[in-house]
Amino acid sequence: MERRLAAILLTDMVGYSRLMGLDEEGTIARQKAHREKIIDPGISNHGGRIVKTTGDGLLAEFPSVVDAVKCAVEMQEAFAERDTDVPEERRIEYRIGINLGDIVIDGEDILGDGVNVAARLEGLAKPGGVCISGTVHDHLAGKVDVVFKDAGEQTVKNLPRPVRVWHWQTGQAVRSSNDVSEPPALPYKPSIAVLPFDNMSGDREQDYFADGMVEDIITALSRLDELFVISRNSSFTYKGQSVDVRKVAGEFGVRYVLEGSVRKSGGRVRITAQLIDGTNGAHLWADRFDGQIVDIFDLQDQITENVVAAIEPTLRKAEIKRARGKRPENLEAYDFYLRALPHAYAMRPEDNSEALFFLHKAIELDPEYAPALAYAAWCYEQRLTRGWESVEDGDETASISLARRVLGTGSDDANALATAGFVLVKLGRDYDAGLSAVERALSLNPNTSPISMFAGFAYIFGGKPGLALSCFERAMRLSPSDPTSFLFLTGAAYAHLFSDSAEQALELARRSMALNPYWDNTLHVMAAAAVQLGRRADARSAVEKLLAFTPHATISLYREFLPFDPKENLEIVLQGLRVGGLPE
Repeated sequence: MERRLAAILLTDMVGYSRLMGLDEEGTIARQKAHREKIIDPGISNHGGRIVKTTGDGLLAEFPSVVDAVKCAVEMQEAFAERDTDVPEERRIEYRIGINLGDIVIDGEDILGDGVNVAARLEGLAKPGGVCISGTVHDHLAGKVDVVFKDAGEQTVKNLPRPVRVWHWQTGQAVRSSNDVSEPPALPYKPSIAVLPFDNMSGDREQDYFADGMVEDIITALSRLDELFVISRNSSFTYKGQSVDVRKVAGEFGVRYVLEGSVRKSGGRVRITAQLIDGTNGAHLWADRFDGQIVDIFDLQDQITENVVAAIEPTLRKAEIKRARGKRPENLEAYDFYLRALPHAYAMRPEDNSEALFFLHKAIELDPEYAPALAYAAWCYEQRLTRGWESVEDGDETASISLARRVLGTGSDDANALATAGFVLVKLGRDYDAGLSAVERALSLNPNTSPISMFAGFAYIFGGKPGLALSCFERAMRLSPSDPTSFLFLTGAAYAHLFSDSAEQALELARRSMALNPYWDNTLHVMAAAAVQLGRRADARSAVEKLLAFTPHATISLYREFLPFDPKENLEIVLQGLRVGGLPE
């Protein structure tokens, strides 16, 4: 009888019979897609082998227990990401159990006590969770960036001795997006970061053009669900720096890095690009692209297709073309839009006004240009939310009107849709149209942090904290060095607050406060979570800080200003502020 030591992984679909009863064909199709896109490649990429499958689960073995756990966690996160646009009652969720033990080889099958323990652990796991034995946990120390909670010893059916059990749940451990002491694990699919291209034009005024090229390439790659793409805000933390590509890849947790340069002179442009394997520094591909400015989108497409061919050769050109967004009708409008971007991202009063100047120029030239409309709506929202002196009468109306115009264009630009949806929820209180827009954006492109962030806050305001948490966690992983990561942390804190997890909400709010102590939303959730935990002194401290830089804040002002729905969520926040000492 042949035996060996192995890591055993068992999965089981939650509520399989109920889902089949609701939609048999749809459930089978979605389960098949999970197998093809996530489960099979995930197990294979981590060195595992599928031993056998059942109608709603499977058994796999791995030579490495670390790889088995990484695979399980990445699969659960990927399942959550794929189902963000699926109604909660129809989502496919899995339980996963992992044990390290002795197995008996029976042809292609495996048997024995090690398998039996894994089966019991799978039964103890929560939907979307991973349950491991104490033996597995002992082998993980310092090897994975995942925190398991100790559930103690459990007596399980048909086993003569108790089993030490550890749990992990999707969303349980949210690592600070600025904490890079332990680099994130490589995703289960090909992963890439696109660094800012050097501006070789000899004119710093042309920086906006080089940055715009990179942003478009990032967007084009991120539309492909088969790729994992680090978002612009993290990539651009390296702007103007000489970098070690292997260090960058390790920090971002990606396999590939794309770098290059742009030279714009008169009506011509030259783009050079090179793709590097971040694990060993090997150059995989390099090329130069020359053309007229009017050919700029074709040049971007050529770069995208070459990158995809090098890192994911199974993707066909047809799929790349299908994922492209609609091109602007007017090239001059596109140039004004690119000029606006760095000012819109700066989030400062003077830059905000500059961005709006360029965006309105773009809209005058191309009234149906959805990205320009959306960013203009967002710039007005920035003014209003932050109370800058540049606020004018009619800004709120203008912002909502611009957001509605985005939807009216019929655009499939996911960034524009997510931005417009957020504005409609935040300022317009139009939850139906706003949430519908962000859900469409996620279905078109769930692979960028701005879309995930805007969708996350729209879900927070719209009373869907579970969906919001998935968005903020995805944003953190897609943009691990984002200067605005405090937004992700505060959004995740709200999601926990409205899901009866006040302790986690307070911890995340504190981490957000450490990154940006002047954002009032963080203090709102901090006070509310502290009150729920009975820590009134912490709530008073939060409100004192709030009043230090927003001295005119009152309960009645926030009751009118904060767009939380349902009203019960609004009352949770207001009660925290009230107990903390905010005047009525």
